[in-house]
Amino acid sequence: MDMDWLRTQMEARNMSQRDLAATIGITEQMFTNVIAGRRQFKASEVDAIRRTFGYRLPEDPSPMIAVAGHVGAGAHVDLVDAYEKGEGLYRVACPPQLSPRGIVAVEVEGDSMAPIFTPGTVLFYSRETIGVPVEAIGHICVCEDEAGKAWVKVVKTGSQEGTFSLISINPEAENMHGVRLKWAARVKLSLPPEMVERVDA
Repeated sequence: MDMDWLRTQMEARNMSQRDLAATIGITEQMFTNVIAGRRQFKASEVDAIRRTFGYRLPEDPSPMIAVAGHVGAGAHVDLVDAYEKGEGLYRVACPPQLSPRGIVAVEVEGDSMAPIFTPGTVLFYSRETIGVPVEAIGHICVCEDEAGKAWVKVVKTGSQEGTFSLISINPEAENMHGVRLKWAARVKLSLPPEMVERVDA
C-alpha cells in the first residue's frame, strides 16, 4: 500500500493511527508494525481502509529486485557487487514465489551452464551472511572467490580447511578445487529470460 497516500488521507480527516487501527479492526501496535515494514495489511484490512476513505486505492507498484551483475560457470565473470542492495545493472519485478526482502539477482552470461541455465537466465538469492553457510553446501550457489569473480556452481567442502570445491552443473565444464570463497548463497529461484519481467534498462 502507498503509505504516503494513506497518511494524506488520515491527515485530511485529522485521524490518528489509533483511530484508523480501531476502524479497520487491528491494534495500534499492528498498525505501527505496518508503518515500520514489519507486517503488511491483510486484504480485509485494505478493504476496510478503502471503505473508510471512500476511495479506490492507488495500485501498488510491484516490488523490484536489483540484478547485481553477471555470473558464469566456465569463464571468470565480474560481479558488480556494489549493487548488492542498490539499483543494480537493471531491475526486475519480484516473482510471486519470493518475498522481495533481502533478495538479490544475477544474470547468467555465456553458455557454459546450458542446458540448465541458458544465457539471460536470472538467478535469485539472498545473501544474509558473509562466508559460506552450512545450508549452501551441496547446492547450486552464486558465489564469489577471493579474486572477486562470481560463479554459479555446486559448492562442496574442500580437502583443506577453508577451501571449497566448485562443481560445474554442466558436465563438460571444468570443476574447481581448493578455492577460497568470500561468500556463497544458495540459488532460491531461476527464471529463463522469456519469463523475466524487466523493469528498467
